[in-house]
Amino acid sequence: MEDVIEGKDYSFPGEEEKILALWDKLDAFKEQLRRSDGKPEYIFYDGPPFATGLPHYGHLLAGTLKDIVTRYTCATGHHVTRRFGWDCHGLPVEYEIDKKLDIKTRDDVLAMGIDKYNEECRSIVMRYSKEWEVTVKRLGRWIDFDNDYKTLDPEYMESVWWVFKQLFERGLVYRGFKVMPFSTACSTSLSNFEAGLNYKDVDDPAIMVSFPIVDASASAAGSALDGSHLVAWTTTPWTLPSNLALCVHPELTYVQVRDPAKAKVYIVADARLPALPGAVPKQKKGGKAADKNSRGKKGAAAVAADDPAPAANGPATADNTAAGGFEVLAKFQGAQLVGARYTPLFPYFASHPNAFRVVSDTYVTDDSGTGVVHQAPAFGEDDYRCLGSSRLSCWKSLVVRWHALLGLLGPCAQQVPGLAVSGS
Repeated sequence: MEDVIEGKDYSFPGEEEKILALWDKLDAFKEQLRRSDGKPEYIFYDGPPFATGLPHYGHLLAGTLKDIVTRYTCATGHHVTRRFGWDCHGLPVEYEIDKKLDIKTRDDVLAMGIDKYNEECRSIVMRYSKEWEVTVKRLGRWIDFDNDYKTLDPEYMESVWWVFKQLFERGLVYRGFKVMPFSTACSTSLSNFEAGLNYKDVDDPAIMVSFPIVDASASAAGSALDGSHLVAWTTTPWTLPSNLALCVHPELTYVQVRDPAKAKVYIVADARLPALPGAVPKQKKGGKAADKNSRGKKGAAAVAADDPAPAANGPATADNTAAGGFEVLAKFQGAQLVGARYTPLFPYFASHPNAFRVVSDTYVTDDSGTGVVHQAPAFGEDDYRCLGSSRLSCWKSLVVRWHALLGLLGPCAQQVPGLAVSGS
């Protein structure tokens, strides 16, 4: 009875440490492996973490689940080989060395020497291995740290290539495309984790661009669109050279308006007309001009959404123009615009007969922008998906041509040599 402890004095962490000490004394994990030797083999290689960082909640949760699976498999009559592993490749390691040595570009690595750079990387891949071992054992997990594996071992790399070769020879490997984060400095695609290592909030310009419709015969609206300009909005203007299409929402209402000052006709989502500079006159409140906070960022004349917009909501009348706003000519459903062709902003892919058309998708919204979205399939996941589902036959070849280091090739790159994508 002397081992019975009152509830107020009972410590779960303390009891856990006693159990861990008992397991060490009995060499429990290896004893389990010895007793199950000769039984059907179940081999488990832990998906390796980076030892350049400390374990976090995600590692601990996944590790606990793995321990449950391997313990259960052993309890059901298997000999379970469990080896811990270390991921020694990839940008997390290089990122640490780049910070340490103040390396900014690929040229810095070449000047240093790839062999020396690799040695620097190799020197830190096991930086926190002891801390990992302590944490994993404290969780009560049974796994072999003494017989671990490292992804930099030639034997490991060769085994991965061998597995890939088997899959390829069985016809189980296909070549596809996917929009990925890309590092222009490292000349490689990034995982979401790697992209998040240097995540920053930055200010990027948001611009509106008009695209003149040149042939509306394939659209349901037909000749009613002749002479109009589709106004698209983008927060990534550096992707405009790779524009291949414009996307509208098939069920949204779009309005066709005339700017009396410029004698031009524009098409935007009905709900977004106030965002078009000069489209809706400012409403005076208490004899004063509309509050300056109703203007968009950097002076874009975007009127607050709660301001009345008579030109957009009523029939076209002579008074609409007299009041200072744009004249409403007609309204269309987004689906009626699909198929219309427009003049591209840049001439780089103008020779492709199936590009530069209006497509539709429900991801387009009317809570920002103009309700018309510029499509650059080499850069945007939704853009890539939309043009694939729209059977725009030229899009795959264009994606391949636009995936290079700066996202710019050919004549476009020659016009902005030496500039990063976002600066061009």
